Amino acid sequence: MNIVKHGIILFVERYAECVAFYRDVVSLRVAYAKASLTCFDLGSAYLMVEEGGVRSMTEKDRAKNPTVLRFDVSDLAAAAVELEGKACPVEQLSFEWGSIGVFTDPDGNRCELKQAKNIDV
Repeated sequence: MNIVKHGIILFVERYAECVAFYRDVVSLRVAYAKASLTCFDLGSAYLMVEEGGVRSMTEKDRAKNPTVLRFDVSDLAAAAVELEGKACPVEQLSFEWGSIGVFTDPDGNRCELKQAKNIDV
């Protein structure tokens, strides 16, 4: 198999709000958009946000959403301040391997910023 590109498809209920969130808050670049889906550049991959999911008013647990969107950053504190400045609260947690900042999108999907002590973790 010759995989040319990889990506993630995220089904959401609050489509317009989630598109605006990933575009305006997380600052992902829109690669293209169609009637009910928007595709964002995600490094060498893509994140496709598409209608058809189920929202939650709070963070979805692993039974409802076993996937986390993680964004590796070089400066977690600065990235958290940037998100919080856009009305997106971030909970920062530290571990022996590094730190994460937890936040959710408008549908309750868990997202994380990660700053590892070792870049390979």
